Amino acid sequence: MNTKILHIEIQDFINSNLKSDITKLILKGSSFEAVSIQEIAAQIEAKNKCEKKLPTWFSLKNIYFPKKLNIEQTSSEITAKYKANLVFGNTLIDLTGGFGVDSYYFSKKVKNITHCEIDKELSGIVTYNLGILNSKNISTYVGDGFEYLEKNNTKFDWIYADPSRRNDAKGKVFLLEDCLPNIPKNLEFLFKYTGNILLKISPILDIKSAIHELKFVKEVHVVAVENEVKELLLVLEKNYIQQIDYKTINITKKSIQTFNFNFNSIALANYSKPKKYIYEPNVAILKSGAFQQISTHYKLDKLHQHSHLYTSNNLIDFPGRTFKIKQISSYNKKELTKFIPLKKANITTRNFPETVAQIRKKINFKDGGNLYLFFTTNLNNRHIVLICEKV
Repeated sequence: MNTKILHIEIQDFINSNLKSDITKLILKGSSFEAVSIQEIAAQIEAKNKCEKKLPTWFSLKNIYFPKKLNIEQTSSEITAKYKANLVFGNTLIDLTGGFGVDSYYFSKKVKNITHCEIDKELSGIVTYNLGILNSKNISTYVGDGFEYLEKNNTKFDWIYADPSRRNDAKGKVFLLEDCLPNIPKNLEFLFKYTGNILLKISPILDIKSAIHELKFVKEVHVVAVENEVKELLLVLEKNYIQQIDYKTINITKKSIQTFNFNFNSIALANYSKPKKYIYEPNVAILKSGAFQQISTHYKLDKLHQHSHLYTSNNLIDFPGRTFKIKQISSYNKKELTKFIPLKKANITTRNFPETVAQIRKKINFKDGGNLYLFFTTNLNNRHIVLICEKV
């Protein structure tokens, strides 16, 4: 951490060059003796990453930014705020502290936070920035969080961890045991120091597999922002053996869509041909696997077991996208062109043998416009196209 970066003239240079071409900037070189142009460029790139993801950090003066990768790996403020509402009490230890965004928001709900980070430089940056943020109830520790627990033998109300993919793992990681730290292997050890664990796991992981690897899972939270799944959160409580509650949330600029359920309740979908309206669940619901539950709860019919599109004659308020059907067509270019002479539409596939790219190549429709085409399969296993308008 080069503190000379914080000098006012260098900070002014960084802020005035946030929109500059980084390559051209590096070629010009640095006019500051104590700070290289590479260091300045790294600050600019990292700060730009924060503009939407971490607006609090972006807007404050004299924040010191870490490597761009650290910003990419950290939680956004939106998801950190959501996580903070899941914890309570006097003490929480963040075993995988990183840039400290989660710890910062936990500190607004829990009296004392311990932030553990094995990267000495990153830990120093977090410690410095906490001063700028005027956060006084977070203590930082340089080192392994597991070692901290064993060495201090202190119990916490909560343990939080965000396991990351191992560097030596090949391809995509789909199991928790393939991440660091290995939570399933160390679960018994962790419960020696707490009664509650909050885990943030990668959205690509399979929820059922993660639950199978663990014990005492109490809640599953699927968090999406603008219809993109950002985080899977698992709440574990020592010796908990009752039903697991699933909570889905999709945070948009206009609203917050929620749907909660559990798999112990009887939920069997009814099936029908497309009616007046079509409903597409948001991605948090789809990731959770609540395909039967959403049908039962909202009294909607499903088009097909694997299509995950729902229909009704009466319009309802639904956690996802809602469309009104204008026409139902077969997968035939001539027929589609008759219904859509301008050959322009938004295309989605649900339980269909071809991709959007393959379909566009065949029918030669441009993207955009007010029409939405759902290429799907009906209850008679026929491929159909629903021509819709958004409600």
